[in-house]
Amino acid sequence: MIQWWSWINQFMERGGPLLWVLAAVVLLTWILMLERVLFQWRRFPLQSQQWQQQWQQRAERTSWFALMQREGILGRAERSLQRSMALSKLLITVCPMIGLVGTVTGMITVFDVMAAQGTGNPKLMSAGIAMATLPTMAGMVAALAGLFVHSRLAKRSDRLLHHLANNLPRED
Repeated sequence: MIQWWSWINQFMERGGPLLWVLAAVVLLTWILMLERVLFQWRRFPLQSQQWQQQWQQRAERTSWFALMQREGILGRAERSLQRSMALSKLLITVCPMIGLVGTVTGMITVFDVMAAQGTGNPKLMSAGIAMATLPTMAGMVAALAGLFVHSRLAKRSDRLLHHLANNLPRED
């Protein structure tokens, strides 16, 4: 475990301070997506069951008022399924941008070293190059992983909502 932490710390140092910002964004994104996974697998099925029972207990389901109540149930279900999905997608989109800012700051570091030392000291230049490439790579990896999970969550949300709509029949 200590070796693992040492490797992460070394990676973060080589990548520069923007990697810490990226790590915070990634952590927040994964917390939001984990909450969505737990909601979709634990809480939403219970809510859906309550809404279905509430609908089944109605004496009539064809009047305008009944159909508006059905639409209200589906609207509440959709809002609960979509909660924080837009924020997580925004954070996923920001990850490569943070990486690109890291690229720019790393290249500025390389140019500063070249201006002060010339091109004769490759060790000093390599630190700037690492600072330029590591945040970009980390941002892209974080975005790809996040997009995969986000798309799976979005598809599951659609399926859950469709299943609920099918279980709220409009007629007897």
